[in-house]
This record gives sequence, C-alpha cells and structure tokens, in this order.
Amino acid sequence: MAVYALAFIAFSFDLARRSAAVGSAEAADETQRQAATARTDAAGASGGTTTLTRISARIANDAAMPYGRSPSLRVGVSLTVLAFLIHLMATVLRGVAAERVPWANMYEFAMTGTLLIVSVFLIVLTRADLRFLGTFVTGMVLVLLGIAALRFYVEVAPLPPALQSAWLVIHVFVATLGTGFFALGFALSTVQLLQFRHESRVASAKSGRLRFLATLPSSAMLENLAYRVTIIGFILWTFTLMAGSIWAEQAWGRYWGWDTKEVWTFIIWTIYAGYIHARATRGWRGSRSAWLSIIGFAAVMFNFGIVNVFFKGLHAYSGL
Repeated sequence: MAVYALAFIAFSFDLARRSAAVGSAEAADETQRQAATARTDAAGASGGTTTLTRISARIANDAAMPYGRSPSLRVGVSLTVLAFLIHLMATVLRGVAAERVPWANMYEFAMTGTLLIVSVFLIVLTRADLRFLGTFVTGMVLVLLGIAALRFYVEVAPLPPALQSAWLVIHVFVATLGTGFFALGFALSTVQLLQFRHESRVASAKSGRLRFLATLPSSAMLENLAYRVTIIGFILWTFTLMAGSIWAEQAWGRYWGWDTKEVWTFIIWTIYAGYIHARATRGWRGSRSAWLSIIGFAAVMFNFGIVNVFFKGLHAYSGL
C-alpha cells in the first residue's frame, strides 16, 4: 500500500504538470490574440475564430506531446510495477500458507481482485497509452486494500465443504478478472464524463474547466476505449454466471436458487448487457453510455462490499 501511495502521488504530480502546461499555452495564445487584434481592425474580427482554433490545436499538440517523456509518469508506472510485484508476492504467499488458491474469503478476494485490476491496467498499457488513468487506478486500489486490511482481514482457515471444488479456481478467478476489466472501463467512463463536460465548456467559452483534460484523449475516444474494455469484462462475467450455475448444481443440487448473491450477479450481467446493447443498437452515445458503465461498476462494488457482508445466504463465505 505504501508503494501504491507513492505511485498515486507521482501520477498526481503529472496531472498537476499537465494543468500548468495547458495554462501556459492558453496564456501565450491569449497574448498572441491580443497582439493580432491590435495590429488589424477588420482582420481581427475574422481572426478571432482562427486564433481560437489555434488555441485548441496548440493545446492538443504542443501541450500534450511532452507527456510521453514525463518524469512523473515514468516514476508512477515504475512504482506501480514495483507495487504489483510486492502485491503478487503477498498473494502467492497467502495461497502457500493456506495451501489453496487465495480467494476463499473477503480478505483474499480483495487481495486477488485488486491485484488483477492492476494487472489489467499494466497489460492494457502495452497496447494503449492510458497512463493518465494511473491516479484513478492506484487510488482505487489503495482504498480497496485499506478497507480489506482494516475490515475484512481473517486468519488462514480451511475451506468449507461447498468450496472444496475445482470450480473455486475457475469461477472465482474469472469473476475477479472480469471485475478488473469493469474497473478499467469504469475509470475510462468517469474520465469520459469529465472530458465531455470540459469540451462543452470549451465550446461555450465557459470558465471552471479542469485544464489537464485538454491533454487527454477526446470523450469519443475515451468512450470507444471504455466500450472495448467493458466487452471483455462482459464476456468474462457471462462465463462467471455459467460456471457458477454448474458449480451450484454440484454443491447444492440445483443450477439456480435465487440466492442473494446469484441475483446480484445476474443484475450486474443485465446492466452491462443493457449498456452494450443500447450503445451498439440504439445509438446511446456520450454521457448516457458512460453513466450505464458507472452504474454497472457500482453494482459490482455493492455485490462485493454489501451483499457479501450484510446479506446472508448460501454464498456467505466472507470469513467475517
């Protein structure tokens, strides 16, 4: 957690640096605009639009370009990789101590779940430059690990009879991996909403904008990235439902029993199915699709933090 906290600070410094660079670019363009207006009267009226276009282009190009070489970004990613390795070692050692896979109770599931969230983030970084999400991802992992350490920690204990199955490895791992993709999609959708609001304010020349957003991808690009990531999570969650039904038949003699955990797993699947269907066939774009993604991940967190703790049923294996 300490190393994740340092990574969070490094990523936060990068966002601050982005804001400062954009502020400098806007100030320089405002100076140029005033100078151009002073030089000409007639051309100044038509030149205003040209200058505003140049401001946007300069922010998008000149201000955004240096961030691939940002020291804060490099430090943040390096610390995240280091924290991931320590996190992986702790999770493996927990499994060695328990002599089983380390995801049989809330504490172990939180350890493995946050590990896979970081894994998905680092893997996606090899395909797309999403380092601007570092503050969000490391911050979320910090919060979840903190809650797990303070609220969910339990000593190593034997498995209940219902969990003594190979499906514990398959079902829970796939569900956790799907949660990792949903978390990344949630982060992208949240930034998409902020970017959409930023673009609206730029178009209407309103104040109160978050300047660092000018250096991030457009809301449309963020939406497409969120959609692609969420589809992978949805496929994994679909398999989670199928594997859970097979396991339930082996453990309890029925495929479906309307247990609270089963119901919420199906609700999550329905929300994300609605998100994918609405965006693909009904043209739900922009903020509406982002809100569906956010609601879906809120349901995932409710399923993990509320249903597992406060609702008793056949899935009451929290260890608390």
